[in-house]
Amino acid sequence: MFKKILIANRGEIALRIQRACREMGIKSVVVYSEADREAKYVKLADEAVCIGPAPSAQSYLHMPAIISTAEVTDAEAIHPGYGFLSENADFAERVEKSGFVFIGPTPESIRIMGDKVSAKQAMIKSGVPCVPGSEGALPEDPKEIIRIGRSVGYPVIIKAAGGGGGRGMRVVHTEAALIHAVQTTRAEAGAAFGNPSVYMEKFLENPRHVEIQVLADGQRGAVWLGERDCSMQRRHQKVIEEAPAPGIPRRVIEKIGDRCTAACLKIGYRGAGTFEFLYENGEFYFIEMNTRVQVEHPVTELVTGIDIVQMQIRIAAGQKLPFNQRAIQLKGHAIECRVNAEHPYTFVPSPGRITMWHSPGGPGVRVDSHAYTNYTVPPNYDSMIGKIIVYGDTREQALARMRTALSETVVEGIQTNIPLHRELMVDSGFCAGGTSIHYLEKWLAQRKK
Repeated sequence: MFKKILIANRGEIALRIQRACREMGIKSVVVYSEADREAKYVKLADEAVCIGPAPSAQSYLHMPAIISTAEVTDAEAIHPGYGFLSENADFAERVEKSGFVFIGPTPESIRIMGDKVSAKQAMIKSGVPCVPGSEGALPEDPKEIIRIGRSVGYPVIIKAAGGGGGRGMRVVHTEAALIHAVQTTRAEAGAAFGNPSVYMEKFLENPRHVEIQVLADGQRGAVWLGERDCSMQRRHQKVIEEAPAPGIPRRVIEKIGDRCTAACLKIGYRGAGTFEFLYENGEFYFIEMNTRVQVEHPVTELVTGIDIVQMQIRIAAGQKLPFNQRAIQLKGHAIECRVNAEHPYTFVPSPGRITMWHSPGGPGVRVDSHAYTNYTVPPNYDSMIGKIIVYGDTREQALARMRTALSETVVEGIQTNIPLHRELMVDSGFCAGGTSIHYLEKWLAQRKK
C-alpha cells in the first residue's frame, strides 16, 4: 500500500479523498491555488503546497506544477478526483512516465472512453446497447449528413466527440436546420475541446438518466455496484441523484449491469468508472463512460456499504477486488442533493463569505463539504460547495430524512440552491419517482408563470 498520496483537486472531493487516506493510514499531500489557501482540507492535510494563482490553468490544470510537487514531497501516487485533469489521458501518461501511480484507469482507457465516437464503437463491440445514430464521426459531405439524418429519424442531437459536462450538444428537429447545426457544433467543439469531430444520435424525447457504477481491478475482476438515477438535471447538470433508480425492474437493471462488467473485461478497464445511459420505454441506451469517481458516488456507497474511493486506491496499488458480483448486496435507498453557491432559481453564481454554516445531522445523514462559517467561496471554480446525502430503509424514509436534513441546514452570507431542494422534496412528481431528464427544466418554466 502507498505511504503517501498527492490529491490533485480541490473542494469537497479533496476532503473526501483525504478522509479515505487517513482511514487507510496513508499520508496526504494537497495542492492548492492561492484562492483556496483557507480551505478546510488544506488545514487538515499532512502537507499542503501552493501551486499557483487562482485561475485553474495556472494551478489545478498545470501539470508540471502538480508532478513536481509529487516529486518534492515524495508522494507515490496521484489521485485526480473528478473534473480538472481526472479524465486527461496525457496527464495520466505524464504521471506514470514520471514514476508515479495514477489512481485511475490506464491512459489508453481514458482516451478510448473520452472520445464519444470511439467509446460508442467499443460499447457496440462489447454488446452494450447504444442510441441509434451515425456509425462514427459525421463526414464532411452535406449530402451524406442529410442521408444519415433521414436514416436516424428526427429529432436528432449533434454531439461533440470530445465533449462532456453537458457542453457541445445541439438538438435538431428538421432537416432544414441540420447542416447549420453540424457546422456550429463543430466550431464550438474545436474551440472548447480541441477536437472538432461531431456525431449524430436519435434524440430521445422523454428519457431518464440512469448510470451503472463499476469497479474493475485490471486483473480479470470486475463488478457493478447497482445503479443511480440522475434524471433531475438542469442544462445537463445533475442536481439530485438517488440509488437505486425507482420503478425499473431488477431483471432489466441486472442485464445491463452484467453487460457493463463484461465490457470492462473486454477493454481491460482498471479502477472506478460509470456507464451513463438514457432509459426510455424499458430500454437502456449507452451515452458515455466516465473514467473517474463521480460527484454522486456517495449514494452508491450508502446502499452497498463499499467505500469507492478506498477501492480506487487499493486497485491502483495492485490489489485484486476483495469481492465478486454475488457478494454485492443493495440495501435501502439513498438520495443526494448538490448544494451550490448560486441563486436557487436563476442559478446565477453567488461566491463570497459564508457568515453562518450549520450542517444537518441525525440518523442516516451524511454531509460531504469543505465549507464552514467564515469560509469564502471563491468565484473562480464550480459553484458546488457540498452535498447532503441521506439513507433510509425505503425511498419514503430517505425522502423524509432529506426533508428534515434540508430544514436543519443553515447557510448565510451567500445564496444557495437549498430552497430549490426543499421545494423538490415535496413535489408530487419527484416524490412519485421516475421523472425524465426534462422534468426540472419544465418545472422551473412552470414556476415562473
